[in-house]
Amino acid sequence: QVQLVESGGGFLQPRGSLRLSCAASVFIFSTYAMCWYRQAPGKERELVAGISSADSSTNYADSVKGRFTISRDNAKNTHYLQMNSLKPEDTAVYYCSARYGQGRRYWGQGTQVTVSS
Repeated sequence: QVQLVESGGGFLQPRGSLRLSCAASVFIFSTYAMCWYRQAPGKERELVAGISSADSSTNYADSVKGRFTISRDNAKNTHYLQMNSLKPEDTAVYYCSARYGQGRRYWGQGTQVTVSS
């Protein structure tokens, strides 16, 4: 069973920065692809960023390119989402996700990020 625990959410003003963390309890963390999703009120959950297991290649939603950075520390079984230049439209519950190959996707409980002046 994979367990994911997010941390680092909060309330901040526009143009601020925040780093989310996701700690994973998996047997071999480095073999899992990790992602961050978000869901704003009244909207569908969307992919924000992903990082592969093989070579740590990354991909981002167009709306966050150049502002967000996903990374992973396999020694700590943790991955991160550094968010800079935050905008009110980034307000959402952020979920981390883990997946091994084409298998089941696991989810964390979510952490709220609110950007408002």
